[in-house]
Amino acid sequence: MESAEGFPPVADSDARILVLGSLPGVRSISAQQYYAHPRNAFWPIMRELFGIEGNYAERCRQLVENRLALWDVLASSQRPGSLDADIRLDSAHANDFATFLELHPHVRLITFNGRKAEQLFAKFVDVDATDDRIRSVALPSTSPAYAAMSFQGKLQVWREAICPGNTNKKTRSER
Repeated sequence: MESAEGFPPVADSDARILVLGSLPGVRSISAQQYYAHPRNAFWPIMRELFGIEGNYAERCRQLVENRLALWDVLASSQRPGSLDADIRLDSAHANDFATFLELHPHVRLITFNGRKAEQLFAKFVDVDATDDRIRSVALPSTSPAYAAMSFQGKLQVWREAICPGNTNKKTRSER
């Protein structure tokens, strides 16, 4: 059984929004990059919403400049392959959110990249320990495995959640 190890967060102390996935998939682990699968919509959505482009290091820097933080709910778990449904809950270990939120006191929104991330957070993280000023919202998964919603549909929901003042703003692909 393969064990998947998560990555450290991409964040600066002034982050306002924390985007949480479940656990890196095979491609991401191999590349040592969040959302490395070429058909994952995460980076294209970030490009549309914030103009984030370039190589991985540049994209991460631009996330931080936009006061976004990126992490996963789980620090590790056994999982054959990349599907969230295959995460072995009996071997799952959550990241330390109490410390993260203490070091990132400006976080006011936690978004879950897919329902599995939201479910894992509810199961493994002491939500009573999180600041009651922090809102949370589940977003449609950017994974290519979630094909029930189009890219434009995902983009719209993500825009409404993390750019609420700019919901009428046209994105690059809509111009």
